[in-house]
Amino acid sequence: MHSFRYVQNRMLCESVDLEALAQKHGTPLYVYSKETITDHFKRLDGAMDSLDHLVCYAVKANSNLAILHTIAEMGGGFDIVSGGELFRVIKAGGKAGNCTFAGVGKTRAEIEYALKEGIYSFNAESEAELRLINEVAGAMGKKAPVALRVNPNVDAKTHKYISTGKSENKFGIDFDRMLEAYAAAAKECPNLEIRGVQMHIGSQLTSIDPFIEAAKKAVPLVAELKKRHDIKFFSIGGGIGIVYHESLDSGDVNWWGDKPAEERPLTVQSYANALVPILEPLKLRILLEPGRFMVGNAGALLTKVLFLKQGNAKKFVIVDAGMNDLIRPALYEGWHQIAPLQKSTNTTLEKVDVVGPICESGDFFAQDRELQPVDAGDTLAVLSAGAYGFGMASNYNSRPLAAEILVDGKEAHLIRERQTLEDLIRGEHVPRDDKEGK
Repeated sequence: MHSFRYVQNRMLCESVDLEALAQKHGTPLYVYSKETITDHFKRLDGAMDSLDHLVCYAVKANSNLAILHTIAEMGGGFDIVSGGELFRVIKAGGKAGNCTFAGVGKTRAEIEYALKEGIYSFNAESEAELRLINEVAGAMGKKAPVALRVNPNVDAKTHKYISTGKSENKFGIDFDRMLEAYAAAAKECPNLEIRGVQMHIGSQLTSIDPFIEAAKKAVPLVAELKKRHDIKFFSIGGGIGIVYHESLDSGDVNWWGDKPAEERPLTVQSYANALVPILEPLKLRILLEPGRFMVGNAGALLTKVLFLKQGNAKKFVIVDAGMNDLIRPALYEGWHQIAPLQKSTNTTLEKVDVVGPICESGDFFAQDRELQPVDAGDTLAVLSAGAYGFGMASNYNSRPLAAEILVDGKEAHLIRERQTLEDLIRGEHVPRDDKEGK
């Protein structure tokens, strides 16, 4: 579900006209729907209501302060992977006590900062990391709350770059070493408080089967760890996939129509219906770590058509956004729906490549895509860009970062200013020649 729709052939986000936003703020421009974010949070939170649980939003998906503030106001927790993300959460009004700290490469400074702020739990991903957390906590005179991340060796059947639960992935501790690792932590690390278990098998999962397989495999282990170490929570990670193609016609919500159930997208209710019965017998607090599910369909990248170019092999639509603004198509072969802000009554489509201005052949948003014919000056929306869009943006080719807008009903709030050329070089210095001034 998202809140981007055509109304009288003009694309709106909630009740705000996107062309008006593009004219006012320029392009490239990220636009997010607060309604979509809050709806997704409430539906997931409600679906798990029979369990003691906490929805911990994965900050890496989109870390803008306004989005973090929206989630904090609804009582959400946060899954963080750096000291910088913890800093953002606190600045947005979130509580460190509702944050879990994941990641395979935590530094001493990050561990100290998280302990000082009162993190809910470190999700340790190696025994070496446990020893470092123990050392830092001892030096600070504190007990560090920890969980170990188990690698269940389950194939999430997703893109290889976002699969995290197989033995060849760098994440977590091998399943068959978990009991031994917990025993060693309890015996050798007096400055640790063993608080839970964490698991995450991958991102953009569109089938319930890998979730069920991982949960069924992990639950007996978690139950044994509860018996031995009195753990308090089990984090089942995130990974709920989103639909990257939806109808944009107002009121047409269930666009998949008469498709059989097995071909329809994974829903929150089917996710909860499958997992709650598996998790309930544990009588533990269940943590969920959704990222893409919360914000992916809540965002769109607006981009202006600069030129049309007809080559011998292809026709190119050249736009002012590039892979530095949204890298998913180049990095993950990610598919994004692309639509003009002004819908034509002409139903004829033409096959084009939508490409950006970056000096890389990989700088494209779509290849051999059938689109409504467009002209230079038209504005396009690259949809489902709310997750891993701006957060992975860069200044490659010395291009300023885009502005960001949060739409709330009829209101549109500027939540990040567009970078200026001066911003591009802020903090840089040219070494002075020693002979200068002599």
